[in-house]
Amino acid sequence: MLLNGKTAVVTGGSRGIGRAIVERLARDGATVVFSFKDNKPAADELVAQLDRVTAVRADQEDVATLDALFEPVRDGLDILVNNASINPRAPVTEVTADYFDRVMTVNAKYPLLAMQRAASLLRDHGRIINISTLNTVIPVPGHSLYCASKAAVEQFTAVAAREFGPRGITVNAVSPGATDTDLFRETNPPEAHTQMAGFAALQRLGKPSDVADVVAFLAGPDSQWITGQNIRATGGLIV
Repeated sequence: MLLNGKTAVVTGGSRGIGRAIVERLARDGATVVFSFKDNKPAADELVAQLDRVTAVRADQEDVATLDALFEPVRDGLDILVNNASINPRAPVTEVTADYFDRVMTVNAKYPLLAMQRAASLLRDHGRIINISTLNTVIPVPGHSLYCASKAAVEQFTAVAAREFGPRGITVNAVSPGATDTDLFRETNPPEAHTQMAGFAALQRLGKPSDVADVVAFLAGPDSQWITGQNIRATGGLIV
């Protein structure tokens, strides 16, 4: 119970990697508030399964929902995990201004403003963990705005590590590789599943729990000397 007595906020916690992060942090003893957009049944199911867990509906296209997200932790926060993102596929030639604004708002603006909102709530020696992607170094056709928005998050991470460091607050990113989630299956053709598993040094797709394990380490006491880093949790897709 390394996180006993700690309070965490996780965005996008009802499914996939976010759900695994909520489960792991709660299992490690943290009180967890997580956001969801539309999948209330999945959010309710997770709350019913775990102790000390609260679900808040927050659509990251609307930055005003930050108020609802942080209301349950107004008395103090120890861990912020910016996980939620979208990746609607489109080639560069089909990107519109509205598409740009939507992806950048959900994937970059909202996480930045969440870090800003968390700043006054985070206790000294707290943790901020931003979920990025391996696609910032291995770009994929059709994912231009996803790659760009996550690259912005990586830069926010590096700068925030400097700014929050004097308080002992660490800020890191975790970049999953090919991970077997609904988002991966929705945005990649079926043959990509076998191909990506074959490319990995460990010869399989990642599981959401693989990424959650890395997040749990960064959220815990043993990571206190790691900040400003981007940990690529890819099973060896890039070495």
